[in-house]
Amino acid sequence: MKPCTSLLFLALISALSFVVSDMVPSNEVWALRSFKEAVYEDPYQVLSNWDTVESDPCNWFGVLCTMLRDHVIKLNISGSSLKGFLAPELGQITYLQELILHGNSFIGTIPRELGVLESLKVLDLGMNQLTGPIPAEIGNLTQVVKINLQSNGLTGRLPPELGNLRYLQELQLDRNRLQGPVPAGGSANFASNMHGMYASKENVTGFCRSSQLKVADFSFNFLVGSIPKCLEYLPRLNFQGNCLQGQDLKQRSSIQCAGASPASAKSQPVVNPNHQPAEYVSKHHRASKPVWLLALEIVTGTMVGSLFLVAVLAAFQRCNKKSSIIIPWKKSGSQKDHTAVYIDPELLKDVRRYSRQELEVACEDFSNIIGSSPDSVVYKGTMKGGPEIAVVSLCINEEHWTGYLELYFQREVADLARLDNENIGKLLGYCREDTPFTRMLVFDYASNGTLHDHLHCYEEGCQFSWTRRMKIAIGIARGLKYLHTEVEPPFTISELNSSAVYLTEEFSPKLVDFESWKTILERSEKNSGSIGSQGGVCILPNSLEARHLDTKGNTFAFGVLLLEIISGRPPYCKDKGYLVDWVRNFPKFDV
Repeated sequence: MKPCTSLLFLALISALSFVVSDMVPSNEVWALRSFKEAVYEDPYQVLSNWDTVESDPCNWFGVLCTMLRDHVIKLNISGSSLKGFLAPELGQITYLQELILHGNSFIGTIPRELGVLESLKVLDLGMNQLTGPIPAEIGNLTQVVKINLQSNGLTGRLPPELGNLRYLQELQLDRNRLQGPVPAGGSANFASNMHGMYASKENVTGFCRSSQLKVADFSFNFLVGSIPKCLEYLPRLNFQGNCLQGQDLKQRSSIQCAGASPASAKSQPVVNPNHQPAEYVSKHHRASKPVWLLALEIVTGTMVGSLFLVAVLAAFQRCNKKSSIIIPWKKSGSQKDHTAVYIDPELLKDVRRYSRQELEVACEDFSNIIGSSPDSVVYKGTMKGGPEIAVVSLCINEEHWTGYLELYFQREVADLARLDNENIGKLLGYCREDTPFTRMLVFDYASNGTLHDHLHCYEEGCQFSWTRRMKIAIGIARGLKYLHTEVEPPFTISELNSSAVYLTEEFSPKLVDFESWKTILERSEKNSGSIGSQGGVCILPNSLEARHLDTKGNTFAFGVLLLEIISGRPPYCKDKGYLVDWVRNFPKFDV
């Protein structure tokens, strides 16, 4: 009887512990929802069970909670090809111990808000596309044991605050674009030069402060200087591919390292103005100057200094305006916060930027509309003394345009600009203005309309020969082969159908991706739930996002397009249904 009573008592205690335990705090749930909202491409649908209505996120994929299910302690979503941004709200998951997002395609910067995660032991953001500097706030992760930031596009200097991480055992920073020296730490001389203000050992930073590193990889960056003595126990391979000093190191060429050397001012020793060299003193006394000349020099120096200060401030403001944009983070229906997102100034340096005025003139006051969808309008125009153009204007209001959309726009422009093939529509440039709000893409115009127009023209003189159809099909296949196998990373057409194939005067096909914005624009309030299509949709609507990211989806869409070219039927008719279903039910003939 006693064992039975004991078991019942333990069961009761266990049940009560779950009843009285708090649910996951609302700020942690909100942080996870913000993380999902910042992910705009999820090809494997790993976040599909992240139900925003569900109050308990402990059942969500990649989320691990405490035994009492009252706090999130682990977020592990690696190798899932997620594309998006790292939400600063992740810093609200107070008890988070592991943040593992290795092997995805996150872009933007590392949020400095991660520095408040005092319980974090593992930070793994390796194998993504993150840019910008490593936040100094990472040095506040006093419990962290492992940091992996390898294979990104991180820039700037290594923050010496990393030396504060006394439990850090593994640090992977290889294959980035980091510059400057490897911070070794301060010394007694450094402390004394600070006039006693910061002489405390707590302010001495760098890896030599209390290094417990067992594994560290700094290779393939643009680091300069020498290897700190406290890190000489690490393999030399972990420092290769930099601009470091040392004959036994395999470093970059002098041409590659030309811009990586530290500023001369940084390498100069601190000079005490009260101890001038004797040579300087003697020269100063020998060469006394007239009072009027001295006054003239002072006035001139003051004016030059003032002009220089104004120029520096103007350049600083201009730099800030170009290098960062403001993101309205939605916390509630009315509350917004602002966070700066790093924009790589090199991203669009080789892409032409058009003004709205010159496109307005070319497109006859934007009256020559040749296509439209719920998300965009396409205009035809002719540049003065230049080619005919097709201008795609995004249909979204300024109040719904966020920093995420802006960065995605610039990334997409850069992605389209790298395509160069005779069967791919050539991106000529873009337009980005705020007054009035304008986001446009400018393509080379194919003057013979779309394949859809020719296949489904039922007027006289609209016959489409088999030879011409075969030529177009081969051209489309060559274009897809280029996108899928010759471009790195591969590029996919978001909606591959006959409306995305434009024809030249010689009926040479050109694939144009006018609908690539839908996967991101649908997240805005204006476009929520409106994923329409100009022309046929080659697959079921609920797999649109997966097809956009999958080369196999493009191949399937090409098969449907071949059926459309052969049969002359659209991929979907209201009366007859889907073309694929029609072919599937078609009687088979014995060969």
